[in-house]
Amino acid sequence: MKPQPFKTLFGTAAPLEQDNIDTDIIFPARFLLITAREGLGRYAFHDRRFESDDQENPDFILNQQPFREAPILLAGANFGSGSSREQAVWALLGFGIRSIIAPSFGEIFQANCLRNGILPITLPDHIVRQLLGRALSGLNLTIDLESQTVAVDDESRFDFDIPPERKLALINGWDETAQILNQKANEITAFEARQRQEQPWLYEREIDQ
Repeated sequence: MKPQPFKTLFGTAAPLEQDNIDTDIIFPARFLLITAREGLGRYAFHDRRFESDDQENPDFILNQQPFREAPILLAGANFGSGSSREQAVWALLGFGIRSIIAPSFGEIFQANCLRNGILPITLPDHIVRQLLGRALSGLNLTIDLESQTVAVDDESRFDFDIPPERKLALINGWDETAQILNQKANEITAFEARQRQEQPWLYEREIDQ
């Protein structure tokens, strides 16, 4: 599935005030046998969202208003640590999450987010704690990827960093293949031209058509 372009995101921020939320919490291991990417949102945070009888857990923040459809997560340090399972990111996307703000992330999880259209934003711990403290009463954030800023109810603004190539890919909704083509287009064209001269038989069927 091609990532959706990400430019500006406005919405409620749901607070998950806990450090070390790993990928097994985000997407429990027993669901890894599900190979289809579509529909994985129903399993996001499954063991926290649901009781043993599959009824919703009313105490879990994402089962409460106004956070049920929040597109932004606020989380503690080391979010997405543990297993490298990409399904954790697919489940978050399917649940409607487009950005996660935390003091730090699991390295592989962070890379998987960027590849799949979720923007992971790293802010200093004290700022994240401040936002978490305000989020329970309802906190709207505006994330502008082009300016690399997070605005809080138009009161304050925080800058964040992102690698330029990843920023460009997110803004354009590029998957890994499209990103490589954009970065290496000239080299690919030059290679094909050289190969046509040196190994023309590889292109005989194309010429015949």
